[in-house]
Amino acid sequence: MSPARRPAAEPNDQAGATISQLAELAGVSVATISKVVNGHPDVAPETRATVEGVIRAHGYRRKRRATRSQLVEVVLHAITGDYATEILNGAAQVAAAHGLAVVVSELHGRHTPDRDWIEGVLARRPAGVVAVFSGPTPSQQERLHSRGIPIVLVDPTDEPDRGVWSVGTSNWSGGLSATRHLLELGHRRIATITGPFRTLSGRARLDGYRAALDNAGVKVDPALIREGDFQIADGREHTRDLLRLPDPPTAIVACNDGTALGVYQAAHEAGLRIPTDLSVVGFDDIPSSREMIPPLTTVRQPLRDMAAAATEAVLALSRDEPPRQSRLVLATDLVVRASTAPPAR
Repeated sequence: MSPARRPAAEPNDQAGATISQLAELAGVSVATISKVVNGHPDVAPETRATVEGVIRAHGYRRKRRATRSQLVEVVLHAITGDYATEILNGAAQVAAAHGLAVVVSELHGRHTPDRDWIEGVLARRPAGVVAVFSGPTPSQQERLHSRGIPIVLVDPTDEPDRGVWSVGTSNWSGGLSATRHLLELGHRRIATITGPFRTLSGRARLDGYRAALDNAGVKVDPALIREGDFQIADGREHTRDLLRLPDPPTAIVACNDGTALGVYQAAHEAGLRIPTDLSVVGFDDIPSSREMIPPLTTVRQPLRDMAAAATEAVLALSRDEPPRQSRLVLATDLVVRASTAPPAR
């Protein structure tokens, strides 16, 4: 008589299931579970879906010493310019202090990783993921969580979901202080070139701009609000349009320093002098803003510190030592240089 088959061992819900327990629960081989867990592509879609469902239901207990790589994965929507350099320097400094290296994933302008990215991360098995101005989908985040790979968002594009750790900056206060500075100089026709309205930072900086005008009793003119995408070309094109208005602005709040550079270019084309004819305030305080002619007045957001704090947080989460704050917001500061002055008219 054949021995009765033993029922699948019930996993400990708090610790997660082992590969052997997952194999029994899913009715597949240990090798198949291992392939799915480690991101290998050669598994049938139906089988992969079954295994993923079991992992979501029971969790996965990984052998940390055997599977954890000495990497921190940093995800950037683009790796060009000072913004990315500051972020990577902050992450690399903390990673090196912990004996880890940084691997970079570029999304080529997108803000959501694709399927190839998540499979690659599962194969690389980093200690954690730091996603900058981007964010994996809820499904991708669930797959990371089920493998014990923590994720922290930096400058998230939208309000993070409950239970997702993030590091941001006081965007509203930054927009407020930039606009208030121009109001105190005597400007009343103040335009702004925002980031995308779909992004958390774009909306918050615009709200700060509006609040400053409202507090000063200055009516918000919709013609002076232009939606950009944090690109130099946006600053150039929108400034050209703003300068064609019957009553053009005497000052512009650009919602990042790249956009401010575009404002400089359009002002030069129009034969205007900064700040004599047009005052300009940026946002970020990237190193090149100090080298602009004239040096740019800007709102400093501590990009390097933000990346460092996110990397410390993700490494703490990888050690099952969650930081006290799930949402850390660092302060912004207005840095006054030579691009702002009282209006000429």
